[in-house]
Amino acid sequence: CSMKQFYKIGEISKLYQIGPDSLRYYEELGLLNPTRGENGYRMYGLNDLWRLNVIRDLRKLNFPMEKIASYIRSRSVASTKELLNEELSIIDTHIQTLTQLRENVSERLNTLYEAEIQPIGNVVEKEFPKRSCHIIPHPFHTDEEMDMLIKQLLNKDKNNLYIIGNNRIGSLLPLAKAKQALYQDYEGVFIIDRNGSSVLDAGHYLSISYHGDSHQHQTYFPKLLDYAATHDLILKGPVLELLWVDIHQSEDVREHITELQIRIEKCAS
Repeated sequence: CSMKQFYKIGEISKLYQIGPDSLRYYEELGLLNPTRGENGYRMYGLNDLWRLNVIRDLRKLNFPMEKIASYIRSRSVASTKELLNEELSIIDTHIQTLTQLRENVSERLNTLYEAEIQPIGNVVEKEFPKRSCHIIPHPFHTDEEMDMLIKQLLNKDKNNLYIIGNNRIGSLLPLAKAKQALYQDYEGVFIIDRNGSSVLDAGHYLSISYHGDSHQHQTYFPKLLDYAATHDLILKGPVLELLWVDIHQSEDVREHITELQIRIEKCAS
């Protein structure tokens, strides 16, 4: 069985997974030169096939059509080597981007595993290094306002900031407001990110996490106050409210986890 000499546009389209419109466009650019059959149909020959192989390979790497056309019209070993070096450079960039994305997704998946073993309902002490972050200082009171501010936060770095599985997004609640039980009087939002231009202070923190609706500070913030009083600790605001699991990760509010963190210092003896 000898190889066919000519193929119809439908056969080529199916073979190369290229739409007929694209094939006609390549013809307009002079990259393909199909003959016409007796019925006027385009018939693609072997000379068109190798060109389509080149076009398909280079389009996978988003080479512009002008560059592909230029290469096809004047090929040499030297220009092919130059082209392959350029392909390698593009592939290396893709690998770097995908490696970063893989690390990011893996980190966020680990966050959900960590959330499952997060101590719930009890005050714990934690030590944190200086944490770089993006902050939007803007007073708000409702979840809807917070959602709008979080969208602005994620725009700070479109390539690296994600919402799903991210436990580094939170709200800032002034300590004075929390002590007055004004738990909805937030002063801003933040996202912990190594490229952030602001910082959350390093130091010793009190932390308490709870399941369910994120508006339960009236139950859990007093526990932080009691613990601090019992252990002769001074609270240094603001209160950080971090969302480990929320509507983005689960529609079941019973699975939601909110953490309150506040920096502490020992009372001077």
